[in-house]
Amino acid sequence: MKEKKIYYYATPALLAVFMFGSDFLSTDIFKSNVHDFTVWFILSIFCFACGWIINKTLGWIHGGKVVFSVAVAVGIISVLMVSILRDYFGVNDLLTENLILYSLRNITLGAMAVFGMAVAEMISLQREYESLRVRQSNAQELYKDTEKKVKLILDEAKLKADKIVFDADKKAAEIISKKASIETQLKELIRTERELLDKYDKEEE
Repeated sequence: MKEKKIYYYATPALLAVFMFGSDFLSTDIFKSNVHDFTVWFILSIFCFACGWIINKTLGWIHGGKVVFSVAVAVGIISVLMVSILRDYFGVNDLLTENLILYSLRNITLGAMAVFGMAVAEMISLQREYESLRVRQSNAQELYKDTEKKVKLILDEAKLKADKIVFDADKKAAEIISKKASIETQLKELIRTERELLDKYDKEEE
């Protein structure tokens, strides 16, 4: 996992190269030169793609921190480079304003990377939400089916219990009836034996 994370940092490094390379492009993108605008547009698309990949590899929170750090670092390096190489960049006059403009172009490309991260995160969250919604729907259907099965099982168990109680009552009634019959027969037998004994005693007298 650590090796993969080290490999994932290649995309932020590429983003830094794009942002740093923007310092060498012309800022006259809204004039008649369409070529400059096209180059800036393509550069913005590349930064957007880098942000997308960073969100997929490093995640929204950690990736956002990395993109912010890259934007700040490249901005500082750009300001120092432009300040030192004034003649090359042609900013001998109005140095502060030009430094702000060079910083803004790095911030703009960093914002495009953040925008790419936001779009990727939004799509990921939307897919996760749809997945959770489907799972919830399936869980509700499963709960309803389980509830029906449990109800059927309880009804069946109740019927069996009622049948068992009925059979037990029936057997108990039969046993009580047999007991009463046996007691009646025993009493009749005892009465008959007493009559025979009384008769036998009278005959001996």
